[in-house]
Amino acid sequence: MTGRVYKSTGSWYTLKDDAGTVYQARLKGKFKIDDITSTNPLAVGDIVDFQREESSDGSMIISDIRDRKNYINRRSPANKRLHHIIASNLDQSLLVATLREPRTSQGFIDRFLVASEAYHVPAVIVINKADILKEKDREKFEDWQLMYTAIGYPIFLVSSVSGEGIEKLKNLLKEKITLMSGHSGVGKSTLINELVPELSLKTQQVSGWSGKGMHTTTFAEMHDLSFGGKIIDTPGMREFGIVDISKQELSHYFPEMRRLLQECQFNNCLHINEPGCAVKLAFEEGNIHPERYFSYCNILDTIEDTKSWN
Repeated sequence: MTGRVYKSTGSWYTLKDDAGTVYQARLKGKFKIDDITSTNPLAVGDIVDFQREESSDGSMIISDIRDRKNYINRRSPANKRLHHIIASNLDQSLLVATLREPRTSQGFIDRFLVASEAYHVPAVIVINKADILKEKDREKFEDWQLMYTAIGYPIFLVSSVSGEGIEKLKNLLKEKITLMSGHSGVGKSTLINELVPELSLKTQQVSGWSGKGMHTTTFAEMHDLSFGGKIIDTPGMREFGIVDISKQELSHYFPEMRRLLQECQFNNCLHINEPGCAVKLAFEEGNIHPERYFSYCNILDTIEDTKSWN
């Protein structure tokens, strides 16, 4: 039989076949997949072959994994030398961000976009809690909207309270497999409850002393959408780092820089102070947004030359 991984809780996996039948299964032996040094051999979204174990309890055994179309991973919280695959076989990634309570930094957004570019997953930015935005917040959103749409990233406002943007969000998710990510406290669980009411996911208020949201999702899980498509809910992340990207590669994952790379004088240009740099010239002439260029510089500073996470 063939099914898709909907949830992993360690040694057991929740699978669903094309008919919608749910199974609980475990791995047969040890898996080493794609030469990824990963803490989890199987991820939500993986398509696997499985069969009934020849035992009295009739447990299901996963015997093989189909080739992945793509995947997104992050540094393992427990071991910086290992990766943790968040999800696989994605059509798009969606970042839920906020401008208030708490405020998502642009640096976090840009790291998410870099990771999505690196794994060839189209990215979308959704700014939640539109109902509490003040005038200056909406002005900031308009600035971000101009900046991100100019380089090919959709960005729009939503609110599960007022309903703003919800239909647009549903249309975006329809018939696609979407990874949903975001800091704790941005209202991701509330949005998912709006999209899949029968889930009744736990939600918590942003903690007053820190301005940070409380963790409410502890592992990635896929949910079917009644209007077509699937979403993968992920644990709230305090930081989104860059995996296995060298300093020389980083600019390849900034679309506005990527188109200029062949014009730089040196093929290993870091676009900081090298002569004949087309990217730096575009920035100075106003053709690359200053905030995006500064994000690039900040991320560059955190990348170790040995291609490790930071």
